[in-house]
Amino acid sequence: MRKDLEIVPAVFPMPVLMIATYNEDGSIDVMNAAWGTAYDFKQIKLNISEGHKTTKNIRRTGCFTVSLADTAHIIESDYLGIASGNDVKNKFEKTGMHAIKSKHVDAPIIEEYPVCMECKAIDINNEYGVLGEIINLSIDEKYIDENGLPDISKMNTLAYDPFSHGYYEVTKKVGQAFSDGKKII
Repeated sequence: MRKDLEIVPAVFPMPVLMIATYNEDGSIDVMNAAWGTAYDFKQIKLNISEGHKTTKNIRRTGCFTVSLADTAHIIESDYLGIASGNDVKNKFEKTGMHAIKSKHVDAPIIEEYPVCMECKAIDINNEYGVLGEIINLSIDEKYIDENGLPDISKMNTLAYDPFSHGYYEVTKKVGQAFSDGKKII
């Protein structure tokens, strides 16, 4: 039996995306956003509104990075979603995290997060937010497996649950895409 619920954007899990930009004074702004997804093979779509400091920075610089949050930095990541860059001028500094400048775009890479997409803005639109082209993908080498591929089971990335507003750790592989279904063929 099924139960009807009120309408909730119930796409689960949602990745916890950490969007980083530079402010006008060169300081770092980071925003926690679960409302984003791969849009095309080399594109990312972020459903963030015009009012965010991050959106203003992307509009000004044309660049941003998107990192995947991890459980080791859940407190800092959540804080970066609670505090607004419009109101708290040094919110990134308060986390104690570190950043380096991307070699590919005019945006910071947060060193503590396992993986980072370095992006250039393609379009910024009030209807859907920001569409970006992924210029480079960088990963901390400790998360590379013996085949030279990212090992997501080591990253302990976070997923967001829109029902309970909880964070969940993503670590366990349970199947192989484009293969397991062949058992039915």
